[in-house]
Amino acid sequence: MLPNSLLQRLASWCPWLLRLTDEPKQPVKVLVTGAAGQIGYAIVAMIARGLMLGPDQPVVLHMLGIPKSAETLNGVRMELIDAALPLLRGVVATSDEAEAFRGVNFAVLIGGWPRKEGMQRKDLIAKNVPIYQSQASALQQHAAPNCKVLVVANPANTNALVLKEFAPAVPAKNITCLTRLDHNRALGQISEKLGVHVGDVRNAIVWGNHSSTQFPDASHATARTQHGEMPVVELIADEKWLKEEFVSVVQQRGEAVIKARKQSSSLSAASADCDHMRDWILGTPKGTWVSMGVYSDGSYGVPEGIFYSFPVTCDKGEWSIVQGLEVDDFARSKMELSANELDEERSMAYEFVSSEIDQ
Repeated sequence: MLPNSLLQRLASWCPWLLRLTDEPKQPVKVLVTGAAGQIGYAIVAMIARGLMLGPDQPVVLHMLGIPKSAETLNGVRMELIDAALPLLRGVVATSDEAEAFRGVNFAVLIGGWPRKEGMQRKDLIAKNVPIYQSQASALQQHAAPNCKVLVVANPANTNALVLKEFAPAVPAKNITCLTRLDHNRALGQISEKLGVHVGDVRNAIVWGNHSSTQFPDASHATARTQHGEMPVVELIADEKWLKEEFVSVVQQRGEAVIKARKQSSSLSAASADCDHMRDWILGTPKGTWVSMGVYSDGSYGVPEGIFYSFPVTCDKGEWSIVQGLEVDDFARSKMELSANELDEERSMAYEFVSSEIDQ
């Protein structure tokens, strides 16, 4: 029998090799909301090909869309069937939240009210609060115990908070939000600056909110070179680039993509969703951390009670905030700016929740 490590690598290229495994895994149910949208369309095939949960994990896909997208959603379902994906053991396409959440082990919440021209962040929060209140109820009532949740729809950090507040039976540690796209963008910018492969760069950090106040931080990042693994700050040796251009480019990358392709990031967002869930469930490589939006426990002086992006490591389906990293005055000021924005968003969300209850 081939070693497991070699079998997994071969299986990533040829999924039919999974038939050689002695004990095939039982299928798990994965929910994707907003599945008729661009990110949803990109991610469902990735999940069904094992890019999220591994090349030996069969899945049943649950796809949730709004009623007016039912025909499009059915078209996505048809394409998944036509792709004849060996890991895909079933597809549920529905606009009913209870049916969509029923028994799911993992949930990727992409659906939400999109930001439109002229909308302020407060307007976006007002539109998304009732959506995530409703999904919180469905999650708590119908999902499998210990369901792991990734919130992608913006404002992701505050949507995650609404979900957590209205699904009190779901442990806060089981709800996260996406900043892996920003993390990947940071790695990409460093790799291009150094002229190295992105796989040779690790341990960048994105602190804070998934917004323009996020703080991409390269001060702890390293890169493999012909001379061994070295700190990125030494290799680049350009403080102005590290504190200004690098930060700004990562913060504004989403807008740059929209300007270039006239649509928001879809492929990179779907890939980042898979990266986030894969590392959370299967574990981060030794010595490597990633950025995840998680419920703050007060680490690094970040206020408790908000979802904030930290550097984390993952093992056996659990994440842990990396402790003891040095934070200088520049980084602290940027981190506090993002925390203050999240505190404001929390107040706005609670305001809209209270007004709905009063009505």
